[in-house]
Amino acid sequence: MRFLFPGLMALSLACAGLAGAAMAGPSLAGPNLAGPNLAQAQDSGMVKLETADDSRGWDAVGKLVLGKNGFCTGALIGPQLVLTAAHCLYDKTTGVQIRPEEIEFQAGFRNGRAVAYRRVSRAVTHPDYRYAATDQLDRVANDLALLELSQPIRLPSLLPFETGATPVEGDAVDVVSYAQYREEAPSIQEACKVLAGRRTALILSCSVDFGSSGAPVFSIRDGVAQVVSVISAKAEVDGRKVALAVPLAEPLAALRQALEDSKAASLRGGKTVSVISGGTRSGAKFIKP
Repeated sequence: MRFLFPGLMALSLACAGLAGAAMAGPSLAGPNLAGPNLAQAQDSGMVKLETADDSRGWDAVGKLVLGKNGFCTGALIGPQLVLTAAHCLYDKTTGVQIRPEEIEFQAGFRNGRAVAYRRVSRAVTHPDYRYAATDQLDRVANDLALLELSQPIRLPSLLPFETGATPVEGDAVDVVSYAQYREEAPSIQEACKVLAGRRTALILSCSVDFGSSGAPVFSIRDGVAQVVSVISAKAEVDGRKVALAVPLAEPLAALRQALEDSKAASLRGGKTVSVISGGTRSGAKFIKP
């Protein structure tokens, strides 16, 4: 299914403004080269996780409120670490990096309340991520960020997720996300499919929209939900909506090292708050949260 990639069209980052205004990103023109399995997209519908019972086991997914700029989705992968998409951390108007202290992680947010609230003290993107890359698929590559929270979240009902190996074509995955018009509670889509994959990007049949950026993609292994990828963008192939996601297994080590390097640099400079690494402050024309 590698030939799906040349057929990607209307690529846009899946993020949301707090006012709910949705904007389309630039098109990625290409021939209609959809494969036969694409007809199976949208394998199961969205289910809103509105109650405590519905959300049990998923409260480590939360809403990332990005100052006055919008929101994305993030997932706790350690007591003090949140995984999300790198492009979420840039101002959608100026392309300037958002300061960590302007970001809040609201774990398990639903119906106006969160299980836990934490400010962000440090944020790093993958060192190879380039926010203003001119090639749209390059903008998806390494679109990952780690956020260090001001304090750990240690609650018996809110356990960080494990991470796992990259899924392959045909695998079933689940996505839990917030998005435009469903920002008051997370929704889960179970058993959508991996339609195609490259080392730097996956095409999924999962349904995403503005605000879903950074949402965790799960594989269920031996009854345990493991984060294996992160939602980066939405796209179309042959007129059908698909999601683009970043494989996690290879980039995660570099991302963790970037966080450690940022801490070391802060100690040398006597700073307590770090801005993110990677990207650029000029030439940003793509949709940002």
